[in-house]
Amino acid sequence: MTMTPMMAPMGNANFDGGAPALPPQPGTDMTGICFRDQLWLNTYPLDRNLVFDYFALSPFYDWTCNNEQLRSRSIHPLDISHLSKMTGSEYMLSEVMEPHLFVIRKQKRDGPEKVTPMLAYYILDGSIYQAPQLCNVFAGRLGRALYHISKAFSFASSKLEKTGYVASENESAASESKAAKETIDFKELKRVDHIFASQQRKLPPVPPPPPFPEGYVPPSTAEASENQQEETQLPPVDPIIDQGPSKRMKV
Repeated sequence: MTMTPMMAPMGNANFDGGAPALPPQPGTDMTGICFRDQLWLNTYPLDRNLVFDYFALSPFYDWTCNNEQLRSRSIHPLDISHLSKMTGSEYMLSEVMEPHLFVIRKQKRDGPEKVTPMLAYYILDGSIYQAPQLCNVFAGRLGRALYHISKAFSFASSKLEKTGYVASENESAASESKAAKETIDFKELKRVDHIFASQQRKLPPVPPPPPFPEGYVPPSTAEASENQQEETQLPPVDPIIDQGPSKRMKV
């Protein structure tokens, strides 16, 4: 049986005599852990009637929820007829694909028809996970897309710097005139610039960054400001405008 450590009952202690290790409180960021009880899965079927009992074994379960009050009264914990009459945090079974996928949503109930979603958990083939926040998913996808776009433009820029250079085959070409060596194909250069400019105009504007989660403290921007000052002191050198044809290396 492989699973994450569970909260020990009050008054129990570890074998070494110390206090039991408590898992993170339900409702916090627990996306880095999962729970699986293979012994339970080998004993009971995983269906919509017993899936909540299996979920209650995990460290994701909040024992102060309304579902636990129904369980103590021998009522099915997902009975909506009783949950709708209560207020507070509760769990609901939102999506079911027996026996492989179950989605459980944690929400706060303020009335019979007024609920506020809080977190989501999914049980995939017997393993329980906490679903990540939507802002974190968007931030990860946008960061990955911007990385590949920046890498593509850097690669294209490195290829563009070599456009128009005159490559000499050997030292025997030194007898040619200086003007012939420094000939630049401006027509080809403008054509490539036009292609990249048109592709860049097709890109959508960069969306604003997602809001920081509650309680997040952004790092100090002192180092970022110092790096920005260094970059402003050393402007980039354009290989075509600043160097000129006479200073351009020949490949």
